[in-house]
Amino acid sequence: MIKIENVKKYYKERCVLDIESLTVEQGETLAILGANGSGKTTLLRILAGLLKADEGSFELPAPVLYLPQQSYAFAGNLVRNVLMGTKAAAGEAEQLLDSMGLGALKEKKAASLSGGELQRLALCRLLIRPAKVLLLDEPTAACDAQGTALIAEALADYQQKEGCSILLSTHEKEFATACAHHSITLRDGKIEKEQEEVC
Repeated sequence: MIKIENVKKYYKERCVLDIESLTVEQGETLAILGANGSGKTTLLRILAGLLKADEGSFELPAPVLYLPQQSYAFAGNLVRNVLMGTKAAAGEAEQLLDSMGLGALKEKKAASLSGGELQRLALCRLLIRPAKVLLLDEPTAACDAQGTALIAEALADYQQKEGCSILLSTHEKEFATACAHHSITLRDGKIEKEQEEVC
């Protein structure tokens, strides 16, 4: 379970995040909606430990994996990228790449991928590892409809296997509906709306 209480973040004197109370049950997916600058990325970075909250507290089980909005690639082919820093077998990486529609590209250099392909590769790099919490910042950025559908299916499979909680930010309401158990909409760093039973 993830619990957030009175978490605030300030930039200079401006409060950019003010979450009074938010709970995500284990095994649930929460979609975080809102315009650019609404606080979605700030919230995820605080939960990932990359930013320090100025006030409040939160609890979440470990291990936690975080996918930033800007994807990146390591040198080498796609299989090497997925296996980076893990003890997983090459066959596991290839299976993940297949599930993301990248199997035919597995021997290509990762740096040659399109934006949507790079995003799916970055997600493969996470999903080959076990986690209790996934924090995903715009996981379908630069993806077309087919890529978005593949990501939704891969996340559902991973969640069923790991029993993890997922918090994902997105501009795509259809993706949120496909993936999430419930959603919140942020505006000026605050929860403007909370909706149950998105999917």
